Amino acid sequence: MAPNAHEAKMAHPRMAAGAPFFDAAGRVLMVEPSYKDYWEIPGGYVETGESPLHAAIREVQEELGITPPIGRLLAVDWAPNEAEGDKVLYLFDGGQLTQNDLGAIALQPGELKSFAFVSPEQITERTIPRLARRIRAAAEARNEAAPVYLEHGQKPGSEAA
Repeated sequence: MAPNAHEAKMAHPRMAAGAPFFDAAGRVLMVEPSYKDYWEIPGGYVETGESPLHAAIREVQEELGITPPIGRLLAVDWAPNEAEGDKVLYLFDGGQLTQNDLGAIALQPGELKSFAFVSPEQITERTIPRLARRIRAAAEARNEAAPVYLEHGQKPGSEAA
């Protein structure tokens, strides 16, 4: 096979990384973007030459204005998108934010309108189904010894929630 043909068959996915943060009650911090009609977790696309972990750290700093320690990998989700093509999303454990961290949050101007801690049930009400599945799977993976692999926000072979 010619090198160009081989290259053409290889996936060139967009990568994104985020960090769910939690409160003492196990609720997840979600942010309300000004440019979308659904809520997300802090995160964004990985830039050229950047690791997914460093992208998550950078995005948290840009979006929330804080630099808490970002923990271990919780989930990897293969989630192709008709408009954007193949995507691989990494979720790292943001841990539980301290009162100092919460007090220091300064939302990215022009991009984020608000943030709130939401229960697992409320996640579904605030965001799209595949992202809700991804966030819930990552939250559950905090109690497991290893990260979870997902496709479209769910474990392969499982039914959509």
